[in-house]
Amino acid sequence: MTDSADKLRIDKWLWAARFFKTRSLAVDAVESGKVTMNEVRIKPAKTVGAGDMLVIRLGQYHFEIEVLGISNRRGPAPEAQKLYRETDESRARRAVIAEQNKALPLPTFKGRPTKRDRRDIERFETSTKGSSKNPWGDFE
Repeated sequence: MTDSADKLRIDKWLWAARFFKTRSLAVDAVESGKVTMNEVRIKPAKTVGAGDMLVIRLGQYHFEIEVLGISNRRGPAPEAQKLYRETDESRARRAVIAEQNKALPLPTFKGRPTKRDRRDIERFETSTKGSSKNPWGDFE
């Protein structure tokens, strides 16, 4: 889990901790301000070490985590979860958002959507703030 070095680039760490599928997505998130370290906006080459606090915004969800370990290898999810610890407040906020999303009525359609159906779909997408289009937020 821990390499010989105590520091690692933030984009590599985010990829190894499985917050992003690719390093390029991690770089885009850091550059667009979706990731902050110790409440400061950072660049992709910034090094991260144990004890750093990160805020990662993925669409509607905000993860507030403390870095516990360093790894530049992307392993299985249980191994990646050992690299960080999420705060209780962050976990509670995400649970509330998930419950709100479950409570939203899902439109059901048969066949090709009509104009009315399309408007309903667009209304639904805007009410969930783009989460159905792009799971990483507004990177488009």
